[in-house]
Amino acid sequence: MLQIRCKNNGITKSFPEGVSLLDVYQEFADDIQLPYPVVSAKVNNTSQGLKFRLFQNRDVEFLDAREGSGHRVYVRSLCFLLYKATQDLFPGSKLFIEHSLCRGYYCNFKPTPNLSRGESRQVTDKMVEQIKVRMQEIVDLDMPFRRTEATTEEAIRVFTERGFSDKVKLLETSGQIYSDYYTLGDTVDYYYGPLVPSAGYLQVWDVERYEDGLLLRVPDWNQPDRVAEKVAQPKTFEMFAEKTHWDIIMRLSNAGDVNKAIMRGYASELIQVSEALQEKKIVQIAEEIDRRFHREQDPVRLVLITGPSSSGKTTFCKRLSVQLLACGLRPVSFSTDDYFVNRVDTPKLPNGDYDFDNIETVDYHLLEDHLSRLMKGERVEVPEYNFVTGKREYNGKKLKLGSDTVLIMEGIHALNPLLTQKIADAVKYKIYISALTSISLDDHNWIPVRDNRLLRRIIRDYNKGAYTAQQTISQWKNVLDAEDKWIFPYQESADVMFNSALNIEFAVLRTHAEIILSMVPKNCPEYSEAHRLLKFIHFFLPVSDQEIPPTSIMREFVGGSSFKYDR
Repeated sequence: MLQIRCKNNGITKSFPEGVSLLDVYQEFADDIQLPYPVVSAKVNNTSQGLKFRLFQNRDVEFLDAREGSGHRVYVRSLCFLLYKATQDLFPGSKLFIEHSLCRGYYCNFKPTPNLSRGESRQVTDKMVEQIKVRMQEIVDLDMPFRRTEATTEEAIRVFTERGFSDKVKLLETSGQIYSDYYTLGDTVDYYYGPLVPSAGYLQVWDVERYEDGLLLRVPDWNQPDRVAEKVAQPKTFEMFAEKTHWDIIMRLSNAGDVNKAIMRGYASELIQVSEALQEKKIVQIAEEIDRRFHREQDPVRLVLITGPSSSGKTTFCKRLSVQLLACGLRPVSFSTDDYFVNRVDTPKLPNGDYDFDNIETVDYHLLEDHLSRLMKGERVEVPEYNFVTGKREYNGKKLKLGSDTVLIMEGIHALNPLLTQKIADAVKYKIYISALTSISLDDHNWIPVRDNRLLRRIIRDYNKGAYTAQQTISQWKNVLDAEDKWIFPYQESADVMFNSALNIEFAVLRTHAEIILSMVPKNCPEYSEAHRLLKFIHFFLPVSDQEIPPTSIMREFVGGSSFKYDR
């Protein structure tokens, strides 16, 4: 008999060897106080599906769709449900689950209609309704998801027979001896994490037509009994579309493509082209600012830059400043950090920690007053924040805009209207930057944008000696909550969006992240996320950062930048 401790309630019970997590949950269910249905579990801090069987003493924690890994299990299963419905209705059609959008997931769908019956080659409302009906039929049938563990050679044969070149390339370059694949009815697919036991678990979802594809709508993170409220993101969609366009030109759609290119010796070329595309975009932004700066009416004098954590804001600002200088302008950095309230006046989180991301952390009334006076041509004495004493100080630093000066203000609140509401929009140029990953593992396994930024942050924090990977991961949820509250609501107000992700980035990050993530102890809650990230980056062949230029945004995280960073 096994001794299984349920971390949800601290109770230990005996079970026979080979018992499934689903059976264990049924035994503990009356003592587990979860407000939403259980969809997965962590076994010794590693995410597992409910069909997983136990053969040794283990700690088990059951999860609903609010928890990160539980939410991923649910969404992953929804993706398979959607894929099966499209295959049942439109055999031979192509579905590409590309990226998160509008609090759902954008899917590029290529139907194969019967043209003799006058069916469209494009996605129509009728097609979407048919897909939804079929998905609901599968849910009502409670069709089981079945996992098969096979040698990687066997899995490659299965996918080769079905024409899944994306999955074949991924598995061929994965270096794994065994691989799992899943079936739903007679439909086969690959997913790099567990699924729910059966389609009956998937009660909350929706599908609608979006642009030239589909939008898969998923449960709300905090209230998974309802579909997440849709948020309009047309500019974000265009930024993804632009990146995907260049991926197609470079023949890089997924991890297998990247790995094959690396194996053929093209890593250096991929780095050079990615960097060139980013520099080209920065030049275009600088030239647009210069054009608006020199117009007769309402010339731009204030550039506002924001983006979520580890998007590369600081390096982007420095590279933009270089290009503005090349245009004949004189950029002056203006930091919101210097307008922090004294630390004793900083808002606090429910747990008592300082909430440094709260808008009330910034004395935005004073900041706006100073900006307004600078726009009028006045000389202003600006404060400097002493991070040691936690106080704002005046040390005689004065600013006055010259005839060729443009102010650059970077910070998480830069696009928040509270900071600049008294300044005319016409004299502001707003930039949003993020690392929007367009490369997927395969056609149905997208890479979460947040994973890219989390890996960057883990590496940077460790290299600076600020935090261990365990500490960075433990803080990550608070970071995401702050972004949802203070950054993302304003991103669509930007004049331009900049994507700081590189096609070959994960291959480079792997060489730094592997050792750092492997230091996370198995007996801590953060191990689950460290284990998932390690498993994920192993899909990419490692590439040295030797050929990453010293001015690259990547250097902000892996080290070796030629730029100087104040903090």
